[in-house]
Amino acid sequence: MDGIAGIDLVARAQAVAPLVAREADEIERTRRLTPVVVGALIENGLYRALLPRSLGGSEAPPEIFMQMLEEIAKADASTAWCLGQCSVCAMIAAALDHDTAREIFNTAPGILAWGAVAHEARAVEGGYRVTGRWDFASGARQASWLGAHVRIVDADGGPRKNADGSPELRTIMFPLASAVLHDVWQAIGLAGTGTDSYEVRDLFIPERFAVFRDVPEALRESGPLYRLPTGSTFSLGFAAVSLGIARATLDAAIALARAKHQSLAASAMRDNGAVQGLIGRTEGDLRAARAYLYATAHAMWRDLSATGMFSPAHRSAVRLAATWTIQQSAKVVDTAYHMAGATAVFRSNPFERRFRDMHAITQQIQARDTHFEDVGRIILAGNVEREAR
Repeated sequence: MDGIAGIDLVARAQAVAPLVAREADEIERTRRLTPVVVGALIENGLYRALLPRSLGGSEAPPEIFMQMLEEIAKADASTAWCLGQCSVCAMIAAALDHDTAREIFNTAPGILAWGAVAHEARAVEGGYRVTGRWDFASGARQASWLGAHVRIVDADGGPRKNADGSPELRTIMFPLASAVLHDVWQAIGLAGTGTDSYEVRDLFIPERFAVFRDVPEALRESGPLYRLPTGSTFSLGFAAVSLGIARATLDAAIALARAKHQSLAASAMRDNGAVQGLIGRTEGDLRAARAYLYATAHAMWRDLSATGMFSPAHRSAVRLAATWTIQQSAKVVDTAYHMAGATAVFRSNPFERRFRDMHAITQQIQARDTHFEDVGRIILAGNVEREAR
């Protein structure tokens, strides 16, 4: 549980990646990360990338977190997705008192997972009571604690409001044993994430396990990382996962082209001008996408570290870069998949699963086309255009 230097996380991810790759078939078959993979991620401190240093975490800057996920995604997308999800969930520790945070994150395995916003929690003496079911809990099968984002209602059933009139939302946390998990994740891709649903009935949540998320005034940690909203961190992380998948898929196509002869010709694929041009253009597309994503993350982190403020311009810039990068990564994967021809359809070859995983990611909220509309609206309004650039 000791703190690990942030820069070392990338090297540790690279060292773990061969094990993850060897376990990928079993992860896909069982629809769960295998115990040996989870153990390696824990042992190397990867789940603690975004946990505060005061709790023995790395409190790593976003670019290190992203590189870590890229390395794992090259080996297996499901593992990287769960790692990214649970790592971002750990950022909630910055809003908890230290005794509560230690109970959750410094008691093995120390992994928190959560799903989408849903349902209400009723205020009662000493805390809250809640009944509900939440979906899309990637990483829940490895977790020791679960979280849920709920609207707060008072004892009389009236909705509690923030000062601006918006509904009061809190993140509640409870041990995994308090919930019932429902095995519902039968998906086209990211099969190994076990992104299942979970349910509680009339569960009491003590006050100290119900906190505000992404509210700067509620933070107990001073580091700039915790001024970065979890939604934007998810976007950067999942875009990095997409880059890792795209890199591995294109590398597989390059290796195939070096070795394969076309069925009706004596020449190797590597000597075909059309193949050479396609690989060159696709390599350029992937490098450009990666450079754009990391440049955006770097500029945002530089400003955030200097000012302590995550502005609307930062939010817009991150959303645009992450969405575009995910969609561009999918184009790279599609190109590599089609380049491989019939070879790509066999499960024994390194294309078919990555193709499905990539297209499962493009269906997630982080890749929606409506994000381009949102950014375009902001640009046309002239509110934050200059700062966002």
